[in-house]
Amino acid sequence: MHLEEIAFHVAPGAHAVLLLDQAGWHGSAELVVPPNITLMPLPPRCPELNPVNARWYEPRRRRRGA
Repeated sequence: MHLEEIAFHVAPGAHAVLLLDQAGWHGSAELVVPPNITLMPLPPRCPELNPVNARWYEPRRRRRGA
């Protein structure tokens, strides 16, 4: 359902690429991917490539006192 909503907002003739971390539910065999979307998984154990992880790097570093 979420992918269908994203696909609906992709301009006609355009294609969306979604980056995914290695969360188990991102690789479900039951996942239906619309034809105007490509799913691109990030490599495992590469938090530096995941913008969500990068956002939390500084607060974690401060909490650890590094």
